[in-house]
Amino acid sequence: MVRPPKSLEVKLDLKLLSIAGTWEPNHTERRAAWELYVELVTRISTVPLRDGLLREALTSLYSLFGTSREVLRRYGPELAEPKKDGLYSLGHIVVAMLNAAVRPVLARWHPELEAWEAARPPDRSRLDHEHAWPNESELRGALDELRPQLTSYAQLLGKACGVPDLTAVVAIPAARAPSS
Repeated sequence: MVRPPKSLEVKLDLKLLSIAGTWEPNHTERRAAWELYVELVTRISTVPLRDGLLREALTSLYSLFGTSREVLRRYGPELAEPKKDGLYSLGHIVVAMLNAAVRPVLARWHPELEAWEAARPPDRSRLDHEHAWPNESELRGALDELRPQLTSYAQLLGKACGVPDLTAVVAIPAARAPSS
């Protein structure tokens, strides 16, 4: 493990909100940051959605709220302690990411997709029905726009933990068939 830096420059453009300043994570914030980092780099939040269902992608993004709440509660108020001017706490960064980046996407697209799903004929698969949705490409575009924001956030958390950037690991090549 690389020794984590004492402080990090925070520059996040979350469309509705930009955050710029310094974060000096303490031990508790680093432990919580690791848990959130693992969640982000193992979900659709930082990986392109190729052929998967949009519903699964939205559900995965929605689960970030529950996970983040659980982490914030478990590590307690120390994650949100006020810091001197210009310094951020992990609590502030997490809440900004959820409310300024993830929430607007879910608030717009969850009900629209849900209404389309409710109209699915019984003889049509979920995947075929989703592909027939006139707004499918627009939602995929919204997820593509959200990904860099969440990737930047994940990279910041990884730096705070002193770990390599795992957001670059998009796809693992398929194993080769043995040569004869």
